[in-house]
Amino acid sequence: MDIRIGIQNSPREIGFESDQTAKDVEKAVADALANASGYLRLVDAKGSVYVVPTASLAYVEIGSDQSRRVGFVA
Repeated sequence: MDIRIGIQNSPREIGFESDQTAKDVEKAVADALANASGYLRLVDAKGSVYVVPTASLAYVEIGSDQSRRVGFVA
């Protein structure tokens, strides 16, 4: 699943693929936002860890669990 994280006062966003489900990512974001001085911690498909302070979060976009189709659709 694709995840994109927008950071306040930054023209770029963090984008990566994760093996976590949409519900797991949504719960991690909700838990991080519940603690105002906390951090959002997510792991990508390759094992890299992303830690973003919740005070800097602008948005978190969670992609779909479905894989992309390849080829032509009739």
